[in-house]
Amino acid sequence: MMKRKRIILAAASVMAAALALTACGKKQETMVEETAASTETQIVETETQSETETETETEATTVPVIEERSTVDGKMQSYLTGEWKDEEVVTRRPIAVMIPNNSQAMPQYGISQASVIYEAPVEGRITRLMAIFEDFDDLDHIGPVRSSRDYFVYTAMGYEAVYCNWGLARPYVEELINRDTVQNISAGVEGIYKPADEAYGRIKRPGYKLEFTGYLFIDGLKDAVERLKYDWEYDDDYVPQFTFAAEDYRAEYKDAEDAVIVRPGGTGANSGGYGAYNPYFEYNEEDQLYYRYQDGKKQIDEMNNEQLAVSNVVFQYCHGEVRDAKDYLAFGVHGEGDAIVFTGGKAIKGTWSRMEGDGVPPKFYDEDGNEIIFNQGKTWICNIWKEFSEFAEYE
Repeated sequence: MMKRKRIILAAASVMAAALALTACGKKQETMVEETAASTETQIVETETQSETETETETEATTVPVIEERSTVDGKMQSYLTGEWKDEEVVTRRPIAVMIPNNSQAMPQYGISQASVIYEAPVEGRITRLMAIFEDFDDLDHIGPVRSSRDYFVYTAMGYEAVYCNWGLARPYVEELINRDTVQNISAGVEGIYKPADEAYGRIKRPGYKLEFTGYLFIDGLKDAVERLKYDWEYDDDYVPQFTFAAEDYRAEYKDAEDAVIVRPGGTGANSGGYGAYNPYFEYNEEDQLYYRYQDGKKQIDEMNNEQLAVSNVVFQYCHGEVRDAKDYLAFGVHGEGDAIVFTGGKAIKGTWSRMEGDGVPPKFYDEDGNEIIFNQGKTWICNIWKEFSEFAEYE
């Protein structure tokens, strides 16, 4: 039996509430406690195909990383996964789709095709997912689709994603989602100024509530993007979130703690968002993937009956607050905070930082301040309410 490790935050970010929860490209004041111990540091040599190598010192195994992308036989390495994909897919902005994660909505459709899944608590103290897709041309539909919260919008902006939602928490989202800087494909509900109803429709699901029958249809999505004259190309100053190990290499953090069971909300009931359905990830050493479980069973995609699995899992700790009597929540997704990256069966403790505004995603660093290298493949980011961090654990 492996020893269970409860997570004690080593560099807790203390943010002024107003700035932390509503900041839009503003710097935030942060206090960081120094840590007494350090996990393994990986300083890497950078290399791309047909490019030169740069050597740096390291305490551990050096590993080449993907830096500049180049086209080879019509393919490029993805900004979201590091994997080789068609150039037109890699250079196209992704879509970010709001998907319910409560048991009454299961199973979800098409979610296994997402490159990144972002999970965060919402009112009712459950979590909701925002699935970020770059490979969606072969999908007919995705969903079910649910409503927006402002911290999801801010997160999508960091990926330069086209944001897709059906509904919104008006007091906190209406002004934000209707800005020119947010290119959204939203179902026509009150509070949406440029509805895109051609992108949405309902699918009969006997026994399901109406709210879990609405789906995003890809043909309609593309029609709406064209009608609204949105640009599919990344901005020239686009900043990828992840730095990936190069092809045929693995980022191996041999001195880091083992982490083969990862639980963002522990095993018991708690009101931090993850305590309702007790999701967890189990590492498979054979294929080096983390498999997702929830509510005591495998979390699967209805489209292909496959269990959701990713190469990397991230705990991103954020300050959170309850906003009103409806239990709407707020989270500080700008600034700095603690983080743990799980990859290759290891836990790399460190921090996240997002100080340059809405259009730049958070970056992840180890305890020595070096950027953490991700292994190629999909990534699942759990936004964990810092005030409930005591429940997060791994073993």
